[in-house]
Amino acid sequence: MTMGLGLLLLIFLLPCYYCVRGVEPANSAACAFSAVYNFGDSNSDTGGISAVFVPIPPPYGEGFFHKPSGRDCDGRLIIDFIAEKLNLPYLSAYLNSLGTNYRHGANFATGGSTIRRQNETIFQYGISPFSLDMQIVQFDQFKERTKQMYQDNINSVDKSRIPVPEEFSKALYTFDIGQNDLSVGFRTMNFDQMRATMPDIVNQLANAVKNIYERGGRSFWVHNTGPIGCLPVNLFYKHNVPPGYFDKYQCVNDQNLMAQEFNKQLKDRVIKLRIELPEAAITYVDVYAAKYGLISNTKNEGFDDPMKICCGYHVNDTHIWCGNLGTANGKDLYGTACEKPSAAVSWDGVHYAEAANHWVANRILNGSFTDPPIPITQACYRQ
Repeated sequence: MTMGLGLLLLIFLLPCYYCVRGVEPANSAACAFSAVYNFGDSNSDTGGISAVFVPIPPPYGEGFFHKPSGRDCDGRLIIDFIAEKLNLPYLSAYLNSLGTNYRHGANFATGGSTIRRQNETIFQYGISPFSLDMQIVQFDQFKERTKQMYQDNINSVDKSRIPVPEEFSKALYTFDIGQNDLSVGFRTMNFDQMRATMPDIVNQLANAVKNIYERGGRSFWVHNTGPIGCLPVNLFYKHNVPPGYFDKYQCVNDQNLMAQEFNKQLKDRVIKLRIELPEAAITYVDVYAAKYGLISNTKNEGFDDPMKICCGYHVNDTHIWCGNLGTANGKDLYGTACEKPSAAVSWDGVHYAEAANHWVANRILNGSFTDPPIPITQACYRQ
């Protein structure tokens, strides 16, 4: 990681455990976040769904971890780069029972999660049973059990693997969820019906923030949803589409318009939350703009065509997913990785490659795409 102003401030100034309105972040110490607690879907799942259901196979994870790591990626996700930026360990999945350490946070995200509960199973369309409200229930239990373990005078080894109860208020709470709510909508509703559901969806996310606030959380980092219409999977089985269906980057126009509408309502709700929660520092992160900025400028940024899928076999209408076995032209084939994942935007047609995640992380974590425009190292300051 870079040795910049944030590190110098950490050395020479006192830690900011509790920041208040009126302090100018540019002239203040970096926040001393003791932990990160994340809530989300596969864009930030570090092993939850892989622990509960079928493990994610190779070549997932092999680009950085050199083995499957429970992530839908060849390497690191944006949440991993957040941990690196804050000088914290990578987050263990709450649902993973082996080899975990929660001293500096926990990850409640699972692949396929939605904000609203869905009336279907993961075996139908890949929707996780752990919707956001369930993730919050898990966090509440995690927090209470941590407190109880300290009251029971557990040994030092066990203490080294769980948070210090007093530090929950000094943690950063991150949210990266909502894409699957749109995905379900595209499959089951028309656009007018989808728009009608959005206020309830964003209110449920707001209620999750409120729940954590009521239990002492004060710093929140909320991602909006990305340009879902730009996922290469949208090109599958698309023949003779009407004019205007795709934009000039091969993104589905209507899907991106719905994502933009969702993001507008989410941002408006975050603004209201800042009034409702007078001691909260809530940062709204425009992941959509950052990701679309990459997709619309891949050549100049050194990336391949954003519609090119790195891992898997996708030729004409034959699709063998990353890490899976299949048959094409009478031959058995395996969904392998491309020769140069470091130039890929899309890893498997749905999820971004590590290089793209890193590119996006570099631009959101410095405050270039946030409201207020502050780096994540100063996200404890209320504006």
